[in-house]
Amino acid sequence: MPLAYVQFDVHDRYAGSTSYEMETLFRLFLLKECHGWSHETALVEYLTKHPDLCDQLGLESVPDQSTLWRSWHHRFTAELQDTVETAARTILIKAQNAGVTVPRKPDRQNRRHRDENTESDPSDQTLLEQAEAVTEQVSRVAFPAFSLNRGEGCEIHENAYWDLQTYLGLRETLAVNEGARSFVHESNRERTPLGHAHREHIRDLSIEQIREMYRQAAVLNRHTAAR
Repeated sequence: MPLAYVQFDVHDRYAGSTSYEMETLFRLFLLKECHGWSHETALVEYLTKHPDLCDQLGLESVPDQSTLWRSWHHRFTAELQDTVETAARTILIKAQNAGVTVPRKPDRQNRRHRDENTESDPSDQTLLEQAEAVTEQVSRVAFPAFSLNRGEGCEIHENAYWDLQTYLGLRETLAVNEGARSFVHESNRERTPLGHAHREHIRDLSIEQIREMYRQAAVLNRHTAAR
């Protein structure tokens, strides 16, 4: 990961001289996050077994567990910790999409939620928090009324297209190709459509078909509510 233009000073909570530079520590914690290790001990053991990697990282000696723990919890700011986790997740997803073997399956989202005291946009945040409930409701009420008329024996279930369309609609300014790649990791389905396939199927629907589908969905919704 290129770090030549990254300014670490604002994220360094230590003053005075230290044994390890922030850039080196950032790479170490990025390695730890890519592997999904919960404790610094696993990172220390890995570095000890891979002296060639230590040379690449410019390490004259392997940091001990306590040094790494203090660096993460007391030296790194919360923002830099979030950056490490986001960078690792991005690397894993990009590698997985390219067919490269990765140490672990990427997390669906960052595990850190340090902005509890910072008020965010309530409308967007509320919508995303309720995305799963909204998708479940849409799938129960609307999906049965929609059809792509693809015939029998298709490998990707038709509802996967409606799941992806709902996923895209709940996230503002998310392009189809990017959204389809993210949906691979956030969906529980074994197979999901690629962006170009999704566009091809959805755009074939005429305005009349879409209006009829929404009419059927509304009827189904009223029938469900009456029950």
